[in-house]
Amino acid sequence: MFHRIGQFVVRRAWWVIAAWVVGMIAIVATAPSVSSQTDEAAFLPKHYESIQAMQVQEKAFPAAFTPSALVLFERNDGAALDDADKTAMDKLVQDLTAKKIDGVEKIIPVSAQSISQDHKYAMAMIAIDKTKQQDQNGFADVAKALRDDGKSLASGTTLKFQLGGPAAQALDQKDASGSAEGIITMATLLLVILIVGIIFRSVLAGLLPILVSLVVALPASMGLINYATDIFDLKSTPVLTAILIVVVLGVGTDYFLFLAFRYRERLRAGDDRKEAVVNAVGRVGEAIASAAGAVTIAFAALILSSLGMFQALGPGLAIAVVVTALAALTLAPALLAVIPARAVFWPGKKWLQEPSDARFTALGRVVQKRPALVAIASGGVLVALSLGALSYNGLFDMAGSSMPKDKESMVVQDKMTTGFSAGAADPSQVYLSSTGGGKLDPASFQAYADKLQKVDGVAKVYLPSAEAKSISGDGATAQFTVLLKNAPASNEAIDTITDLRKVAHEQAPAGTEAKVAGLTSVFKDINLAMTHDYTLVFPIAGLLILLILGLQLRSVVAPWYLMASVGLGFTATLGATTLLFQKIGHETGLMFMMPILIYLFVVAIGTDYNILIIARLREEAREGREPREAAREALRHGGPTVAAAGCILAASFGTFMLAGNTFMLEFGFAMAFGIILAAFVMAMFFTPALTALIGHRAWWPGHGDVGGHGSGPAPVAGAHGVPEPAGRR
Repeated sequence: MFHRIGQFVVRRAWWVIAAWVVGMIAIVATAPSVSSQTDEAAFLPKHYESIQAMQVQEKAFPAAFTPSALVLFERNDGAALDDADKTAMDKLVQDLTAKKIDGVEKIIPVSAQSISQDHKYAMAMIAIDKTKQQDQNGFADVAKALRDDGKSLASGTTLKFQLGGPAAQALDQKDASGSAEGIITMATLLLVILIVGIIFRSVLAGLLPILVSLVVALPASMGLINYATDIFDLKSTPVLTAILIVVVLGVGTDYFLFLAFRYRERLRAGDDRKEAVVNAVGRVGEAIASAAGAVTIAFAALILSSLGMFQALGPGLAIAVVVTALAALTLAPALLAVIPARAVFWPGKKWLQEPSDARFTALGRVVQKRPALVAIASGGVLVALSLGALSYNGLFDMAGSSMPKDKESMVVQDKMTTGFSAGAADPSQVYLSSTGGGKLDPASFQAYADKLQKVDGVAKVYLPSAEAKSISGDGATAQFTVLLKNAPASNEAIDTITDLRKVAHEQAPAGTEAKVAGLTSVFKDINLAMTHDYTLVFPIAGLLILLILGLQLRSVVAPWYLMASVGLGFTATLGATTLLFQKIGHETGLMFMMPILIYLFVVAIGTDYNILIIARLREEAREGREPREAAREALRHGGPTVAAAGCILAASFGTFMLAGNTFMLEFGFAMAFGIILAAFVMAMFFTPALTALIGHRAWWPGHGDVGGHGSGPAPVAGAHGVPEPAGRR
């Protein structure tokens, strides 16, 4: 099949190139625009309590709001606020309201309750239209207008105007991620060009994967993702863009290397340029397709996630991998077919000479002679690192972890913690509703609030009142505002919400029911959803990848230890990241999404290297070599490809460490380290050593290691079997 694909591409090379260029331009030009989702609650299914509580709020208090932003006032000289400052704050709020900023519904002036006990800080809360909240750019634009106009109005007064809360965090995160994306993209580009160029001692070879992946595959992928998002009403997340760039460049470069190494090998074996392209596609095409299939399945399985964030990531990344693989199997070979080989490898002069590959030959001999020792040693490294995963602790403070601490929204958050309770910036709510539709008894509110107040971690509970408009018009629902002692995204606050829900449900007066709302309640439900995902998404994705491996290898045995290898790679990566940042770096934990991100990239993409090595090992076995000898030759020939691809992908993910925030630092290290493990421990030692030990039984019940399965070279139709002159190669 892949020989036939290679033959078609070579015969119609210019048509293939033109089809890709025209298709990419058409997709980009016609693709719909899609807004990114920023509201955490929108990523949860409706059966979770935090979402049900929001529905109660919308029904009972349609005019009420949860602050989308807040203004923190303090004096420029740091002194306590006086009556004149209070008057100035009221005027500033009035003037800011008069600006009629698009998206701002109302601004609640400073009240006695919103002034800190030391009178150094005061809060004014802002409601922003929900349609703006659901669009990252729109949400950030409102915050920018508020911040700019507020600072302008405060200029010349004794007051300092600072904007915090979710909208301000969206603005600061957009600014931080924008610069981070630029750094990541440029660093990744330079690394790919430099490393590929050094590997092949060529200028053009370093540029070709950029041309295939970044110039063609990435825009086409983004356009198709927008189409899919629009047609199937999928969610969109701003996290996708930065990850997509690295995935397409990283995976695209991997597949290009798989092809280019085999292309050069066939040239050295005496094939002319077009024969070399066809035979390269025929020999490595199945490995690329299988690797892409495994990665696509792993990504697509996220559609089963309870969290919209991962439902948004999964299909998008799956589409990108499919497009990139198709480009690697068609566009890249077409380019190699029309560009003279001498130009591809220029200015190198020894590309036709077979190198000794002494290092990889030596590694192959070690695996050949001592497979049991190599399997135990490499497996032992993975198991030892995996033990660190037992200490993993998930954190939910996405804003704090993904932005520098000197951003204004982060400064406001810190000052809120100092002047008020840590939970004052984003209070929780308990909605008490009559189950029969009748009116609630206000006389029961105080006793109920006292029980809520006794929950460990609760700082203050505010009673519902008609003045505060926290009793619904029909009297059937009341809102109790609960300030927590800890920051809303902290694990301590989430533990408090767990206890608060229990007390709120059990102590609700007869004939009523309670629902707990707020950002911390959302995080609690995200935690529950993550647990659901670990028990559903991971096993299903694993079984589907196992099926792909079984079909590719025509074996029942090999896929199981390949998956065991990949599983150990996952736990070892999580363990190493936990040890470095929690134990050595003394961080309180890692971002809650880290395990799924490691699964996405280390497990899914790391499988590529296992597939490439096992495919080469099978090919060597088909040539008549015994299992241990086949393992040696597989490492000799496939080792350089895996090493090069692993270095490039690890370096690409390592660029995230330059983004300047804690989350990207942890993410970059985890991905880079995991890829290094996948390439240099799993693929080069653990997998070939186990295959050598198991021997012919690894391919049971098929005969994947027996010759005659169509793995040999195929002639190029139309080439007449006549090699090109050396000067035209």
